[in-house]
Amino acid sequence: MIRLEDLTLFVRSAVLGSFSNAAREANLLPAQVSAAIKRLERDLNVRLFARSTRSLRLTAEGEQYLPYARDVLRTLQLGHEQLQQGEQELQGTIQIAAPSDLGRNVILPWLTAFRREHPRVNLRLQLSDQVTDVFRDPVDVALRYGGSDDASYIAMPLAADNRAVLVASPGYIASHPPLLSPADIPQHNGLLYMIHGRLFDQWLFSRGNESQQVTARGGLICDDADVVRRWAVEGEGIAYKSWMDVASDVRQGRLQLLLPEWSGRSVPFNLVCPHRKQLSPVVRALYAYLKTRSEIVMEGLPGLSADQEAVAPTSTIRPEPSE
Repeated sequence: MIRLEDLTLFVRSAVLGSFSNAAREANLLPAQVSAAIKRLERDLNVRLFARSTRSLRLTAEGEQYLPYARDVLRTLQLGHEQLQQGEQELQGTIQIAAPSDLGRNVILPWLTAFRREHPRVNLRLQLSDQVTDVFRDPVDVALRYGGSDDASYIAMPLAADNRAVLVASPGYIASHPPLLSPADIPQHNGLLYMIHGRLFDQWLFSRGNESQQVTARGGLICDDADVVRRWAVEGEGIAYKSWMDVASDVRQGRLQLLLPEWSGRSVPFNLVCPHRKQLSPVVRALYAYLKTRSEIVMEGLPGLSADQEAVAPTSTIRPEPSE
């Protein structure tokens, strides 16, 4: 019979890439983890890992088995949480991935406040502009920008009407020629963002039935969206950023909107998870909490109608840059 402990150590070894790391996390000896994996392989009659003195990788059978092992562990965790629903206080652990800029400057204080309200909930936060794979990476939910394509993921909208806006600091605006239309953008220092080597320098704008796409130019480029925002606040140029990223800076006067009559591209903001069965009481409570705060942020977006309502898609989220 397969032991739950062996299954857990298999999943953590696959995620962490070594028996030693999995042992350290579980407060065990590497030999104990190795023995657990061998026992599981014997029970399954397959080899799960290809081992050498310097590397550890999943075999084809291990790759095939990993999602099933994760599903078993998640189902057991969900069952435990369901048994606890009779208690008034939420409890459990939730692992969350979020974009760097939004995560540090907006989501972080929200999560801190949520944790104060629910002290028995443990939050593990991962911040990165690299797109998280919610099937393979050790996360329960991802907070992600992007549009939708198919039904592989569950995507619950937090700010469906979020879009990119053009911003600059008051100091930059005062010392440079005015922007009268998107066509003037190439004459200014664009603060540019890149991910996986791809430069996002095509800035899209629309007004009524008119649309313009311009190529931004600039000498400051970074793969961290938070750095792009900081450069803008420091007066280094103009930035094309998600409203969710810069709303606080605009309200505080650190940044000002440029061309507010033009709408930037749509950047819907969603909570993403791979399966509906992962919508535990903790995840549902967190979603409601984040959605309420996201809606407050969206109230300040120029041109957003008060009666616009978000529609919850259930689809794959194709990542968009968080700038």
